[in-house]
Amino acid sequence: MREEGIHNHKLQYDALILRFSGEIGIKSRPVRLRLEKRIEEIVKRELTREGIKVLGVSKFLGRLIINTPEPIAAIPRLTKVFGISSLSPALRTSSNLQDIVEASLRIAKGLLRPGSTFAVKCRRVGSHPYRSPEVCRRVGEAILNGIGRDVKVNLDEPDTSFSIEVRGADAYVYVENETIKGPGGFPKGSQGKVLCLLSGGVDSAVALWLAMKRGCYPLLVYFDNEPYTDDTTTQRAVEVAKKLSEWTQGFCNRVYLVPHGNNLKEILDRCPRRLTCILCKRMMYRIAEVLADRLGAEGLLTGEALGEQASQTLHNLRILEQAIVKYPVHRPLLGFDKDETHKIARLIGVYELTARKVKECTAAPEKPATKASIEDVLEAEERLDVDTMVRKTFEGIVVRRLDRDFSGT
Repeated sequence: MREEGIHNHKLQYDALILRFSGEIGIKSRPVRLRLEKRIEEIVKRELTREGIKVLGVSKFLGRLIINTPEPIAAIPRLTKVFGISSLSPALRTSSNLQDIVEASLRIAKGLLRPGSTFAVKCRRVGSHPYRSPEVCRRVGEAILNGIGRDVKVNLDEPDTSFSIEVRGADAYVYVENETIKGPGGFPKGSQGKVLCLLSGGVDSAVALWLAMKRGCYPLLVYFDNEPYTDDTTTQRAVEVAKKLSEWTQGFCNRVYLVPHGNNLKEILDRCPRRLTCILCKRMMYRIAEVLADRLGAEGLLTGEALGEQASQTLHNLRILEQAIVKYPVHRPLLGFDKDETHKIARLIGVYELTARKVKECTAAPEKPATKASIEDVLEAEERLDVDTMVRKTFEGIVVRRLDRDFSGT
């Protein structure tokens, strides 16, 4: 998802080829068109926000082609648009065969070095007075004759692979080595809203990103456990939310801060210590359910992974979910191990933030229950005024804008 592979900066590319995710292509025609239209709208908005000039946009089966004098500048933003599988900066020309040959030679002269090998591929859509093999042959001959630096053709493992797409009256020449990988998935918002419990740690951050990749519209909520944590924990969560908002194209620009410290104090004062984490999370689920109802979400999302903590055993996860009735709890990381989670965190740019040292919750018991009894949990909750706790907590929720300084409101 980076642009380090683009070496031919001296050549002024003037187009950008975007490829839609393969999953989109196998949908029914109405669904595919709706998803592609959504991606097109997001792309246009992102380019406008970045001040990148767009001379035209053409949509083909599985492709979106942007005619712009600044394709390289557009790449960092567009590699964060879900639904795009890859991007290639290209040189646009006419479908006239001689024009294709000349454009290809211009690119080759800026890339090929003495002793290097190359291959040429061609894909055509429409009616033309030539076939794809002829295009490859003519371009290959022009490169061999025009460069003369002992370059050779290698169709199996070339150092550089030139690709030509001929579509109607236009043609686009690009280098496969310079193709940038996109995030794939579905365009954000195409699958509805989900309320995401964001802790600021690596698990919830990656879970949130995975949900966005599948088209979910994220609503971020953070449970503030002060005085059992402190400002460093909250600040980390907000910074992680800001970083993840770079993938949302302006849709997600706020986080709901929930004051949870008083609830935790009630649990510590009245309930068995070994059940603290179970009771704490069940209370979080209840509050999140009310918030999801108010915001029109389709479910809750957490970063819980099987066996990661005592409260995340398969048995205890069932105990947690029994606290709510209206919404499912989605856990994208259920089967992930930590290495897999860290790999994605580095890829999406949140690993360093989530690894920042903060004050860990001091309310966690030394010997938490790994297989809590639902009877013991319900008996403990009878000592709490759960409904009042939920209502008072909900009244204290503060909304923070991510596009403003954290000290603002």
